[in-house]
Amino acid sequence: MKKRLHVIYTGRVQGVGFRFTALDAANKFKLTGWVKNLPDGRVEMVAEGEEAALEKFSAEINSTMATYIHEKNEYYEPTTGEFSRFEIAY
Repeated sequence: MKKRLHVIYTGRVQGVGFRFTALDAANKFKLTGWVKNLPDGRVEMVAEGEEAALEKFSAEINSTMATYIHEKNEYYEPTTGEFSRFEIAY
């Protein structure tokens, strides 16, 4: 079943390769969506794909970037199918 994962990460998540790590992981799990830095120092991410792939993707990000993430607000939403690939948004 396809879903949309929406996450906002707080911590030292900018300037540490977070967006590129997310991009690589999203491509690995064949997800679509985007990741971007927010002006207040947080990182926001939206990813769509199979629920199992989203769970693995989230676990990989959380594991790889654990030392930088202090808090995350993560929730699932219905998928929209609006994305054709995963990208870094500016």
